[in-house]
Amino acid sequence: MAMIDSKLKDYGKIRIVLITILALNWLIAIAKIAFGLKIRSSSMTADGFHSLSDGASNIIGLIGIHFAAKAKDFDHPYGHKKYETFFALGIAFLLFLVAIGIIHESLGRFSKNITPEINLLSFMVMFITMAINILVMRYENKKGTELKSDILISDAMHTRADIFTSLSVITAFFAIKLGFPLLDPITSITISFLIAYSGYKIVQKSSAILCDTAAIFDIKQMVDIVLSIDGVRACHKIRTRGRPDDIYIDLHVQVDKDMRMDAAHKISYRIEEAIKKRLPCVTDVVVHMEPKE
Repeated sequence: MAMIDSKLKDYGKIRIVLITILALNWLIAIAKIAFGLKIRSSSMTADGFHSLSDGASNIIGLIGIHFAAKAKDFDHPYGHKKYETFFALGIAFLLFLVAIGIIHESLGRFSKNITPEINLLSFMVMFITMAINILVMRYENKKGTELKSDILISDAMHTRADIFTSLSVITAFFAIKLGFPLLDPITSITISFLIAYSGYKIVQKSSAILCDTAAIFDIKQMVDIVLSIDGVRACHKIRTRGRPDDIYIDLHVQVDKDMRMDAAHKISYRIEEAIKKRLPCVTDVVVHMEPKE
């Protein structure tokens, strides 16, 4: 029961982080969009909509956390934690939509011959919002690692893309001041590809978990733990799956063929305890006993 309460507290902490970052993202987005429209900069406006999508991803994260925080029940004996991973895909989908929208808008700028009005205030807005994004990304990534949250880590990747786009916008501003206004829509298109790549990385990581890709690749470490238990003769057919904070393990263990059932049962419990002690991220271990010929 203590373990369940602790996990529910973690989801509460994740929720607070998402709400705080949501407020910051919307503040940044409003500043970029309003100023980008005022100076007629497609790259700055595109960066603003990217920041707005950051806020939308925070909302998706909050919905995902609501479902993931539910305790195990009869219909979900393995819990609801994968909802967090599933909703991370929603953030990726949102990134793809933003990238497509920016490309469509930027291509239209080539035929309109619009020159943005860049001034000192334009640079100040971009530098200040970029500094805030750097702080947000570092804070969110740190909390995501501490709480082992797919939502927070995916959202931090989203924010990291925002930092790269802000750098691209600042570079475009310098190019425009030097007399190359077409670099503004070109930069916007570059930004869109960076956004799409961030979405791809989230899909790659989340799909690996949802498709039960091996959660632990150091099989030797697992074998060494099992063989350290008295009575175990061999260990094989090790399978792992799950999220980084919720790993399930199945393995086959061989013992002496004349060992009593109750003794073999006690060994299986000792194996489970040893694995969980060495690997706190493991939630459950299923041991299949076999006679060693």
